[in-house]
Amino acid sequence: MKALVPLLFATLALAGCQKQTIEWVTTTPDASWVLREALQPAQSEEAAVTIDLDLEMQVMEGFGSCFNELGWTSLGWLSEADREAVLEELFRPGVGGNFTICRMPVAANDFARNWYSYNETDGDFAMEHFSIDNDQETLIPFIRGAKKHNPDLRIWASPWSPPTWMKHNKHYASRSSERMMEMIRRMAPPPEQTGEETGESPMAARFRTMLDPRYQNDLPPDREGFEGTDMFIQEDAYLEAYALYFTRFIEAYRAEGIDLFAVMPQNEFNSAQNFPSCCWTAAGLSRFIGQYLGPAMDELGVDLYFGTMERPAEALVDTILTDPSSGPYIKGVGFQWAGKDALPGLHKRHPELAMWQTEQECGDGRNDWAGAMHSWELMKHYLNHGVSVYEYWNTSLEEGGISRWGWAQNSLVVVDAASKTYRYSYEYYILKHASHYVLPGAVKLGTEGEDADVLAFRNPDGSVVVLIANQGTEAKQVAIRIGDLTVTPELAPQSLNTLQFRLNQ
Repeated sequence: MKALVPLLFATLALAGCQKQTIEWVTTTPDASWVLREALQPAQSEEAAVTIDLDLEMQVMEGFGSCFNELGWTSLGWLSEADREAVLEELFRPGVGGNFTICRMPVAANDFARNWYSYNETDGDFAMEHFSIDNDQETLIPFIRGAKKHNPDLRIWASPWSPPTWMKHNKHYASRSSERMMEMIRRMAPPPEQTGEETGESPMAARFRTMLDPRYQNDLPPDREGFEGTDMFIQEDAYLEAYALYFTRFIEAYRAEGIDLFAVMPQNEFNSAQNFPSCCWTAAGLSRFIGQYLGPAMDELGVDLYFGTMERPAEALVDTILTDPSSGPYIKGVGFQWAGKDALPGLHKRHPELAMWQTEQECGDGRNDWAGAMHSWELMKHYLNHGVSVYEYWNTSLEEGGISRWGWAQNSLVVVDAASKTYRYSYEYYILKHASHYVLPGAVKLGTEGEDADVLAFRNPDGSVVVLIANQGTEAKQVAIRIGDLTVTPELAPQSLNTLQFRLNQ
């Protein structure tokens, strides 16, 4: 899929109007990013979808993904020319994905090469042994490669785990592989135990590699952490040192020419995982933010967002936002996974805060069309409930998408290490259908009508972007009205479509 169909403009003239230009591109399971034929104006006054140009919602900040170590090592299998082509496609403005805002980890996450932090010297409260040397091999060249094509790329960061000596269990993980395997076997037993005649269950397929001994950690079950507890040592010296750890991280990256504009204090603070993780209580995080991290980031001019939030519990976020010490530092909230169900209520109660989607659900490594359509459903949910930033998770992975900890996940770019070739996944094209056309500063528009499989935006240049899907197995004609203009595109079966209207120009 490396050779993309060049985009052209379909032009039509309407009686009594100036020229209108409409760009229409379609992706189906059989063909991605295909230019469609010119549209003709409809005569009917009936419309299945009406774009309400007067109903303005959130202003978009942008789209992007995450810089992970295994993203860079996967791209390392490619020739320099192919690697540059991928980075240009994703990051160069106006070319392809048009990514403008991306995430990175503070040290290791579940898609690192191995566990590490920036300071594993026990008791080094002054951060004298702090070092980002590991990142010189992966994250720094990855980010520099992206910023070569988009110097204005905005980057924020969050940790998955603090240094191990700052945690009660003195380990990067929070859940033992032994217990994790017990859970997986209960949730996804092998076919011979379930009576399935062929194949394995979707849950088993997703977790199958986590049972491999190569991917297990050495955390004893009696040192596990648990949701609803503070695994981070809640002593002043440790909290102060951790805020200093964030400061050293920001300063070290600035010295490399990479300026991070925001941080979040903890990825999925409720989740005890068998990969880098650290459970906090909302009260513990509120104290850390209000007394330590907030002042430290404020001094550096770095914004502080709360997250990432992976539970459908609005009260956990409200604890942070309503606390007089932590609340004033919070510029917004990041949601992922089940946190999406807390988004609607929090957005209504806190319309002054930015709401972000911080991690696309990861799939199962198959990168199939069903996974892509699930991603489309997620995109509609988040964007219809106020998020201004939408980010995918894995930018690039080797075929199969196996993490250091055995997770099989999807990615935007899929690399075949044996042949040293790559392809863009369906997931990428779903994202590109939005990110290529919906620019920073675009406003989300309301829609009306019987067809709810649609999103609409107005760009700063006045162009209107409509994303509309046909998830059925038959072609479907849909009447779309924007102002005085009505068009009736015939949507291919199992398709996602983007139409960009430049009206009266």
